[in-house]
Amino acid sequence: MQKTAAALLENTDIAPYAYTQAGGRADYLAIPKSLDELQELLDWAKEKDLPVHVFGRLSNLVVRSGGLRGLVILMTELKAVSAVGEKLTAQAGCDIIWLAAIAQDKGLSGLEWAAGIPGSVGGAVFMNAGAYGGQADMVVESVTALMPDKTLQKFGRDGLDFGYRQSVFQKNGGVIVEATFALKKKDKRLIQEKMDENNYARALKQPLSWPSNGSVFKRPEGYFAGKLIMDSGLQGTSVGGVMVSTKHAGFMVNVDHGTGNDYEDLIHLVQKEVFKNYQVNLEPEVRIIGDR
Repeated sequence: MQKTAAALLENTDIAPYAYTQAGGRADYLAIPKSLDELQELLDWAKEKDLPVHVFGRLSNLVVRSGGLRGLVILMTELKAVSAVGEKLTAQAGCDIIWLAAIAQDKGLSGLEWAAGIPGSVGGAVFMNAGAYGGQADMVVESVTALMPDKTLQKFGRDGLDFGYRQSVFQKNGGVIVEATFALKKKDKRLIQEKMDENNYARALKQPLSWPSNGSVFKRPEGYFAGKLIMDSGLQGTSVGGVMVSTKHAGFMVNVDHGTGNDYEDLIHLVQKEVFKNYQVNLEPEVRIIGDR
């Protein structure tokens, strides 16, 4: 049923779009190709009094099996990148991996840590993503967001309220539209070497052959989540089709048509066992949303 310039899919499975390959159905799902289409979708949802969920690559996210009510917007077609001097500006739907590759091609350093991270620029900013000694707040100079009052607002570094896997956009309702990254000139070969080193370490340690969200839990102070899970004997433990990885205990992988509920139930099981053994509360890094 066509209600906006962007095609609206009704009662659509979320799983095919998600890194976990799990999740229920969305009442409506749309993928805008322009900022005008994005605004039109937001206006339509407001007119219909529907909740709105805006995502990039649906990574770092568990959607429960009951799905999501209202409108799901995927930003994956808003992916343009521009360069001025030592700065790159990317739309929210741009893959952060692709942006890291562009930076390397231009001899710009600062995104080597992102070379193998699944997800979009918007998601990386929203969650202040990071790996291998780098993270978004080290290079993000400014972010433009579409605010609930329909205005485009630009946030400088001081207004982004970055923290560990946190940003201001988790509180203010803004939809990230684009971000500018301040990078530094460096020899392309050295940048590529660092990216290759990170990706080799990732392939060596992480279960990349199975659908997953990457690291499930935040690092508890004074500990490593993966080691606590491993030492609790939980590797290979499964709920439904989702299993604690035998390669990296901090990962949960979809090995047999696992569901969003399987992911959530396994997260709770791991939290319970680790607390029982070590009195440490593991806080999920992934967001868990939707209906059971």
